[in-house]
Amino acid sequence: MLRVLSIVTDYDRAAARDRVVLDADDRHRRRIVLTGEQGTQMLMDFAKPVNLRDGDGLVLDDGTIVEIKGSAEHLIEIESPSEFEAVRLAWHLGNRHTDVQIVGNMIRMRRDHVLEDMLRGLGARLTPLEAAFDPEPASPHAHGHEHHHEHEHG
Repeated sequence: MLRVLSIVTDYDRAAARDRVVLDADDRHRRRIVLTGEQGTQMLMDFAKPVNLRDGDGLVLDDGTIVEIKGSAEHLIEIESPSEFEAVRLAWHLGNRHTDVQIVGNMIRMRRDHVLEDMLRGLGARLTPLEAAFDPEPASPHAHGHEHHHEHEHG
């Protein structure tokens, strides 16, 4: 079985040997055996958990690279009427320890009808979509997890 040596962000995606599709939760790992769409099996075994992002490349011990692809998830894109309101909405989501992704001037989160009702009540416009979810890394103090990167950001 091949081993993952490192993680890169700058590589030729067209030359990738294979691709592994994972949701956001499965992309936060320390150790896992992965199987690519073309059957490549690999062991990722780092000292600490890493956050794999949609588009990252896993460098294998034979020198090849396997692309990480975020699977489509049921999300809501949150639009606010002003910058002040965007900060207020983000505060409310953070106060509830909600995983969010910032895309341009929009906030994305996983579908949650309770939070969606709250956001609508606060004046947000919500648009459902299916897309890869790359939430912001959690604070190292949140929930007792550490989210350090053990890989290159080239």
